[in-house]
Amino acid sequence: MTSVPEAVTAGSTDPAGPGEQEARQARQAPGGPPSWSGLTSLQVLRQLDSGPRGLVEAEAGERLARFGENTVPPWRTVSWPRRLGGSLRDPFTAVLLCLGLVSAAVSAWGTAGVILSLVVVSCVLRAGGERRADRSVAELRKLVATTATVLRRTAEDGAPRSRELPVTELVPGDVIRLAPGDLVPADVRLLRASGLTVHQAPLTGESAPVAKHPVDVPEPEGGPFDQPQLCFQGSSVASGSGTAVVVRTGAHTRFAATRTGPGRRAASAFDQSVHGISWVLIRFMLLTPPLVLMANAALRGRGFETLPFAVAVAVGLTPEMLPVIVTTTLARGASLLARDHRVIVKRLPALHDLGAVDVLCLDKTGTLTQDRPVLHRALDAWGRPDTEVLRWAGVNAWWTLQLADLPAPDALDEAILDAVGEDAPSAYEGVAALPFDPVRRLSTAVVRRPGRLGLHTTVVKGAVEAVIERCALAEDERARLLALAAREAHGGLRLLAVATAERPARSRAFTTADERGLTLLGFVALRDALAPTAADALEVFADRGVAVKILTGDHPGTAARACRDLGLDPGAVLCADTIEGVTDDELADLARRTTVFARCAPEHKARIISALRAGGHTTGFLGDGVNDLPALRAADVGICPRDAVDVARESADVVLAEKDLTAIAHAITSGRHSSVNIATYLRITLSSNLGNVIAMLATGLMLPFLPMLPSQILVQNLCFDAAQLAFAFDRLHPSALRRPTVLQPRRILRFITGFGLLGAAADLATFGVLAFALHDAGGPVGAGGTGEAGEAAFHAGWFTENLLTQALVMLLLRTGRRPAPGAPVSPVRRAAAGLAVIGILLPLSPLGPLLGMTALPPMYYPLLGAVLALYTVALRINRSRYEKAGTGR
Repeated sequence: MTSVPEAVTAGSTDPAGPGEQEARQARQAPGGPPSWSGLTSLQVLRQLDSGPRGLVEAEAGERLARFGENTVPPWRTVSWPRRLGGSLRDPFTAVLLCLGLVSAAVSAWGTAGVILSLVVVSCVLRAGGERRADRSVAELRKLVATTATVLRRTAEDGAPRSRELPVTELVPGDVIRLAPGDLVPADVRLLRASGLTVHQAPLTGESAPVAKHPVDVPEPEGGPFDQPQLCFQGSSVASGSGTAVVVRTGAHTRFAATRTGPGRRAASAFDQSVHGISWVLIRFMLLTPPLVLMANAALRGRGFETLPFAVAVAVGLTPEMLPVIVTTTLARGASLLARDHRVIVKRLPALHDLGAVDVLCLDKTGTLTQDRPVLHRALDAWGRPDTEVLRWAGVNAWWTLQLADLPAPDALDEAILDAVGEDAPSAYEGVAALPFDPVRRLSTAVVRRPGRLGLHTTVVKGAVEAVIERCALAEDERARLLALAAREAHGGLRLLAVATAERPARSRAFTTADERGLTLLGFVALRDALAPTAADALEVFADRGVAVKILTGDHPGTAARACRDLGLDPGAVLCADTIEGVTDDELADLARRTTVFARCAPEHKARIISALRAGGHTTGFLGDGVNDLPALRAADVGICPRDAVDVARESADVVLAEKDLTAIAHAITSGRHSSVNIATYLRITLSSNLGNVIAMLATGLMLPFLPMLPSQILVQNLCFDAAQLAFAFDRLHPSALRRPTVLQPRRILRFITGFGLLGAAADLATFGVLAFALHDAGGPVGAGGTGEAGEAAFHAGWFTENLLTQALVMLLLRTGRRPAPGAPVSPVRRAAAGLAVIGILLPLSPLGPLLGMTALPPMYYPLLGAVLALYTVALRINRSRYEKAGTGR
């Protein structure tokens, strides 16, 4: 927090006095004055014109009208026009839009209509999917608690009454009561507290509850979250109770300060890969029309009449169905995830990024472990197992809960009672109890043991140092016990010491002075309860080639133990403060070799993730608190559970119904399924299109007429594109999902070049077959080769061969060709079969003459069959070599 105003710290010449001056500042600044550090509770109440009895209803209503509701400003929803405009920023969609406009400019209305229709369909599908995801996330807001217990008065001299009010109606100066399980509804200053501990994990990442208690004169050292008298919106009460005054509400809370803007996010893996491939294709498409025009003008004397053909060739090179395929595939995967695994994908490209993830960064608490401790073992003072120590710890926990009138046991006592049961403690008779106090750091129960008339047994349990300090021990024995406790704690265990003292019974009250001269019995060691599905999920991640990195604010030993218990080798744990002096390149190497980073602050998490991305990894990050925002924005994919704070949910790309690693495993598998199908479509369509374009350009220079008419190119592209929609629904063998899928431009370029040249060779071989088969019929080569019948037959022959080779490519170059056990026939097989049937029958149908094609001589088909057989063998050989070279994706 900022320093105390000068008028308070150094005096003031204002006759109104510092109290009135500060009150005036409070009225002028909604949500309270800018500073509270260093002020006493009384000064804070005076500044707020409030008191321990709370506000008068009329004053609270006036403040609500002046300051506004206690709500965090929501992110603005994106309108339909903006969503559609955002879809047009996709490189492929923009290229298609330009080609459609060029086609319309050269009066190629059919081509223009088809292309512009694909653009509209793609934009509507993407915008609709993202809008549905936003609606699903908005529904999650209804699951958050919305009321608080407030003290209000009907009149100035009236008695205060406790009321349950919506948190939106809280105003600065309201006095509220906090109980176990309550969410802290605003930034507050404690007035009274009894055993109060608060979970600040959403704000600080610290998994253990933090003790809070009122302080009359706060210490200036430490940050605001270290101040015991302050609680902040976004935290929750773990145990105890308290009364506090509201000092900040709405947009003026620390929680709301994190929402000033989402920050500019780095380009994701999907964006980078699509942009890389896009620019390669854009260069090809920009060069193709001029080359076609110049070559035809130079060698054949043709002019601008070949412009429609040149545009059709450029369109033929374009994967015009890519936006539709991508959007359909991702939208289908997102829909299945939401239906079957309750995972909401807010940004459709994030599903592809999930498939590409090879490093998943997690926090420990609530992910690998549950947010509660369990008993590990009980030890005597020499480190040997001893159930007697656990029994006395249970006696302390049980009778403290009963006699101190606590609403519920804290997490540590609950773990002890679960282990020891209720029968053993209830065999004793409770006499008195002193509950846990954050200053003493221990709790005390006084009981009467059966058969021990006239004696009371004092049982003390608490922090190791606090209990040992109260035991009658020699200095060397004290040092030995502290060393034993340190060794256990270093192994990731949380230790409580247990001590007793037997004294004559008495009737006077017991006080903290009786917590002296104790005999140490031993220690109770607790560890974090493991998440039930974490071990299975980690095995799935290992099988999928996903490295897991733990970024936690916890103790190194605690994080390492959780990893070992789950079968994940933590290696050498690195404390985050050691990375502050290293360069980004050095950090990238450290991040690659390190599994567990402990004592991480928010900026450490973000820097580690950025270093991993700089090292070529695609990263996912699971977080749920305000402290996780920098890391959520730095990762390729930000993931959060449904019960995360609002600002984390709105910054994340993926929202889980539960904080369950198995849901992330399902999401990664679904992302890879979508990514494999998208990559398969790209490789197949680009290699096939490139081969056709090369052959068409080469043949066009050898023939006295165009090798294919623009209308025929358009129909061929439509048939091929319609068949390739099957890739959005293709079923894959599980082996195809074991590695991350990344669209790497260089690999795809090598693939499409190699197989495109092979396809061009098959097309040119077909040219020779056509020359031979049509020679006697006055074909296109040789004497009389310019006849209309010869041209129509040539067009029909090449049209048939193109669709048949494209059907072969769909079958032989698709990823995951082996069907999964028991799977029905792949939709890609059916689509390829339909494409082949169209290629053979369309020239023979009544539509053939309308498209400028005629029936082919019977001799052509066996010759074409021989070419296709050789092409099939060549495809299989090259595919095998490509896979062995390790460049399959």
